[in-house]
Amino acid sequence: MAGKTVTVTLLKSFYGRLPSHRATVTGLGLKRINHTVTLQETPEVRGMINKVSYLLKVEE
Repeated sequence: MAGKTVTVTLLKSFYGRLPSHRATVTGLGLKRINHTVTLQETPEVRGMINKVSYLLKVEE
């Protein structure tokens, strides 16, 4: 999985969410609504995406 990447976009606000979910969104590098980041696909990143998937749009 060395070359695989995943593109993640924040679609909903993380304000008012659980503190751990807010920290997860920040840990993914997302700062505001419609902000997009490209990350290496690792089990750790995939777990973070699964945790807050209701806030995100994910493109393989």
